[in-house]
Amino acid sequence: MNLGIMQPYFFPYLGYWQLLNLVDEFILYDDVSFIKQGWISRNRIKSAGSTVFLGLQVRDISSNRRICDHELLRDARSDQKLKKKLEIAYHRAPFYEETIDLFSRCLDYRETNLAVFLNHCIRETADYLGIRTRILSASEQHFPHKTSGQDRILELCSLQKADNYYNAVGGKALYDPAVFAAADCPIRFLRIDENIQYPQGIGPFIPNLSILDVLMYNSLSEVNVLMTRYSLE
Repeated sequence: MNLGIMQPYFFPYLGYWQLLNLVDEFILYDDVSFIKQGWISRNRIKSAGSTVFLGLQVRDISSNRRICDHELLRDARSDQKLKKKLEIAYHRAPFYEETIDLFSRCLDYRETNLAVFLNHCIRETADYLGIRTRILSASEQHFPHKTSGQDRILELCSLQKADNYYNAVGGKALYDPAVFAAADCPIRFLRIDENIQYPQGIGPFIPNLSILDVLMYNSLSEVNVLMTRYSLE
């Protein structure tokens, strides 16, 4: 069984979905500390040729509390502002209607717990992309928390009886492949193809934006091709 483990992010970039699609089981690592200025509650889109942030409002953000212990500040007005931001950025994109419908379905889920809400968004988007990977939430599974860092990842691999562990290449410095090999669970790293480009409206192409940007400008069949454009290290 091939296992992937990542924190839940808000409509993450294409590489996240490549990893999710690659593995048999994917754990949303939501019982670890919230990382400020990361991608848990926000992401980047392109508007009028420039990068802008699309983000959720989170109550009392703290790196001393777990992701699953954070609450969203949600109301109809804030949701409408998010939709309006997407409309302004992408109303002329060829797949705007399909993508804004997906985004709206996610926002219509009236959950205020950040981790549960992100879990829903990731599952909705995975279903839209045709990804059939089994998705688990670390907090809902109540996995043991006796270790941290690489040791806990190895523990989760053992608990889930993983034969291989896959991670995004951005985390390569955090892990020792020899330790994973010794535990009979080799680790490999996914690197998204840096040459990926697609028509993206006005201005130069900006890579690694939210999956929303990819979906606005590409059909599902085109996205399926982009999902295969990566290498393993």
